[in-house]
Amino acid sequence: MNPSAPAKRPGGRPARPGCPFAARVLAGLALGWLAAAAPALAGIAIEVEGVDAELRRNVLAFLSLERYKDRGDLDDALMERLQERAVREAGNALRPFGYYEPQVRSEVAKTGSGDWRARIRIEPGAPVIVEEFTVQVLGPGAENPSLRGIADNLPLRAGDRLSHAAYEAVKGNLTRTAATLGYLDARLTRNELLVDPPQRVARAALVLETGFRYRFGATTVEQDVINETLLRRFVRYQQDDPYDATQLLRTQFALDDSQYFTSVEVLPGDPDREEHVVPVSIRAAPNRRDRYSAGLGYGTDTGPRGTASWENRRVNARGHRLRAELRAAEIEQILEARYVIPIGDPALESLSFQFSYDRRDLGDLDTRTTDFEPSVTRVEGLWQRVLFTAVRRTRTIVPGTATTPGTDDIATLLIPGIRYASIPRGYLGEALFSRALNAELRGSSTALGAPDDYLQLRVEGERVVDLGDKWHVYLRGQLGASLISQTGDLPGTERFFAGGDRSVRGFGFNELGPRDANGVNVGGKHQFAGAAELIRDLPRNLGIAAFVDVGNAFNRFGDPLNYAAGVGLRLRLPVLTIGIDVAQPLTNPLCRASTPDPRCAALPGFDDPDGPRLHLNFSPKL
Repeated sequence: MNPSAPAKRPGGRPARPGCPFAARVLAGLALGWLAAAAPALAGIAIEVEGVDAELRRNVLAFLSLERYKDRGDLDDALMERLQERAVREAGNALRPFGYYEPQVRSEVAKTGSGDWRARIRIEPGAPVIVEEFTVQVLGPGAENPSLRGIADNLPLRAGDRLSHAAYEAVKGNLTRTAATLGYLDARLTRNELLVDPPQRVARAALVLETGFRYRFGATTVEQDVINETLLRRFVRYQQDDPYDATQLLRTQFALDDSQYFTSVEVLPGDPDREEHVVPVSIRAAPNRRDRYSAGLGYGTDTGPRGTASWENRRVNARGHRLRAELRAAEIEQILEARYVIPIGDPALESLSFQFSYDRRDLGDLDTRTTDFEPSVTRVEGLWQRVLFTAVRRTRTIVPGTATTPGTDDIATLLIPGIRYASIPRGYLGEALFSRALNAELRGSSTALGAPDDYLQLRVEGERVVDLGDKWHVYLRGQLGASLISQTGDLPGTERFFAGGDRSVRGFGFNELGPRDANGVNVGGKHQFAGAAELIRDLPRNLGIAAFVDVGNAFNRFGDPLNYAAGVGLRLRLPVLTIGIDVAQPLTNPLCRASTPDPRCAALPGFDDPDGPRLHLNFSPKL
């Protein structure tokens, strides 16, 4: 026994050390004084019965009892007045929902210690039914699709229970849409909601006279950041186009996302009632020219990693920009510089020149690549298209064994290609951290320096399906396919590997792939990887997940796939994202390769999968 340990009560909890008698007396007197000095707190507990949650919320919003419930000066006279008001207030609260003849009873009782209980019992009765609701749009805007859409798709129709909110919503949508689309003189010439409570019917009618549609007038620009001709290419409208306020917002978004400016104002001026035009003014203040950033992270795929970058947002008044980045980890070191020139519509089109040098470990290969890649990026509808030609010098080092020497191949390639990525509707060049679908087609030939003609397709996609407020399904897939006669003729940087945090968990990074006669993982012509996660959100930005991963890199479609399953924990913080996954392989990759290891058939139990693998990934930003 430890003589210094505190004594324990029955049940194992430590006993509280004793305190002197005088201290206990003083503490008791102090508590008594505080209790006597503190004002008595009163309150009203309110119960509303007989109506659903939506009606109950509106009743509470109308009740004076709700506003007075935390007052400390409640007395019999005040509570009597509040009770008298409650019947009238509850009845008024039900009218917007079509209940004009409810039966309301209220009771108020004192429960002691200054507290009260108010009980409101409601029988809503039969509701008022809409007998007719007509909406007309007259004038030059009568056939405008947006206005017609409101008139033809009413949320309140004959036979529905009357809803004042739905009626007001239609009225507000009509006037707001007309003003947004440039019908600045539009007005409601008829605005009627007639209710007959005894007959429990209602009729409503709205008539909108649109007047002429205004046009965009001249645009004045106040800024000294970039050439005015370049700024005007960001504008989403043309002078004399029909006025549309949403185009002013899109113009502001485009200028904001350009990163040339720290603040942008795109404002309509006073409309010219004679000419029916609206002038516009644009004011913009310069953004900081240089931006520096650094980050540290860790992942089981990469080990410790770091990033340092510098961006010059405005190399000159023509809007050119330059970005340089250094990324370093145990398995890769990358130096990259990118020079971007706005062309055409600068919010949606650009010409860029990228230079990079990287050293990567791909499976058992050691690759060194120097790359120069001009490209043209353009947004077309819901897709971002990139046309590129990579001038690439690659060095692929294949390790040898005690009996077989390794190889060191150098190739200079010209690789043209096209890349598509899905983007959100209304995209205007802003940065995207993920895309639902990416597809790339590229290739080379012997005439362009390749050891053999080849064509390669790479597709990646991901999607989250919400099953409710807290349950989600996350799906991710990768597909790669090469058209070439011999895999060995593909440079190492063009081959496929699988396994790791973003591929098939449960296996090491790039562990999965065909092996040569020496057992060296040299990568394959094709790849498939997929993941399905069931995620449950928890409090405090936590989440848990159960997942199944499948995939492999191979030389022939139809070769066996590898499988894994596991559970994970997610912690999402403003400056830190942590992911912890424990994945159990369900297969042995040596036995499911294009050429299985001979020991899989010769040694019993050799094809058993390894034990679980921990995948840890966190990326704080500095």
